[in-house]
Amino acid sequence: MTQPAVISLTEYQPREFAAATIPPELGEALWRNFGRQVAVEFPSPKTARRWRLTGQGWAGYIPLSPELHLLLQPKAPLANLFGMLEYAYRLDLQTLPGLMQSESLPEFFERLAHVLARRVLDRLRQGLYRAYLPRQERLAVVRGRLDGPQVARAPWSVALPCQFEEHTTDVADNQILLYTLWLLARVVQRADVRRAVLGAVRALHGPVSLRPVSAAECVGRLYHRLNEDYQPLHALCRFFLEQLGPGHRPGERHMLPFLVDMARLFELFVAAWLGDHLPPPWRVKPQERMTAGEVQFQIDLVLYDAATGQPRAVLDTKYKLADKPSNPDIYQIVAYAKAKQVREALLVYPAPLAQPLDARWDDIRVRSVVFDTGAALAAAGELFLAQVMFA
Repeated sequence: MTQPAVISLTEYQPREFAAATIPPELGEALWRNFGRQVAVEFPSPKTARRWRLTGQGWAGYIPLSPELHLLLQPKAPLANLFGMLEYAYRLDLQTLPGLMQSESLPEFFERLAHVLARRVLDRLRQGLYRAYLPRQERLAVVRGRLDGPQVARAPWSVALPCQFEEHTTDVADNQILLYTLWLLARVVQRADVRRAVLGAVRALHGPVSLRPVSAAECVGRLYHRLNEDYQPLHALCRFFLEQLGPGHRPGERHMLPFLVDMARLFELFVAAWLGDHLPPPWRVKPQERMTAGEVQFQIDLVLYDAATGQPRAVLDTKYKLADKPSNPDIYQIVAYAKAKQVREALLVYPAPLAQPLDARWDDIRVRSVVFDTGAALAAAGELFLAQVMFA
């Protein structure tokens, strides 16, 4: 099997290619389906008859065709990207030898898929989690209890309307695993990973129904003695479900891209890092929804004094290249601060600014702070925390 040609892009760094490098129909598909991830300029006099592609703050892999793939590289070192993913999705990668030493994002993705498949197969050998689900069905003999009103409405029916509970493996805990692995079977390429993923899919399919599952279903689930080992599995599933995108090519077997939204990852990472490292009595609340008049909005992070329950600061993550904070970003964070009635408003950037901000709007202090994703994360985190803390 011929290996596809791979075009590599780094975030926000434009690259040019000869017109023959990308067939026009694939360039149009890239522009139509992945315009948010990649800015596409078609060959024209303006571009000297060349393609000009610029990554737009995403990392991942887009298979345009079996012959041509697009690799989107992050600005941050891969080790830092993996560390951010570990924090954001609670993946505990340190317990998985080799993952953090992956030499590319596709390799990391495949290794992580292999981990999920092997862990699901281990759970299958132990037996899948079961739960009691209520059911209603017409049966030849009574099971559970009869549905009296239905019997009264159709007394001539020989099938008895019964209400009962069924002890089944066809529950959401297992459906999340099956759907995620089913998607992964359309993505993974390495032979050993593909065997493991398909083996897990075949073993799950039958006792478990295949239905579409969203990443949101992996969050806030109830775990107890019988299913506590599902929690890390669902964390892995959440990661994959958030990164896998729809394929644009028709056919029985679509090639799915996986795409990490670096802005979203940065927001999740900063929230998780603060949650782990804030000293008492501080705590952070992510994604707080508010309504001001008829306007609804969502604040990335709100810093609270846990002792009093009072908000003390609002934070907004800005994953972008900039010399200084833009006026719209400043107006936005000031509005958040006024809505929460706090005097500290912080704009969080992933790299140092040429013109940092420390100014006052009325009685609100607005500052730019940095969690440098290009530096060692532990050291960058200490500097970030020192900036966030205030008297």
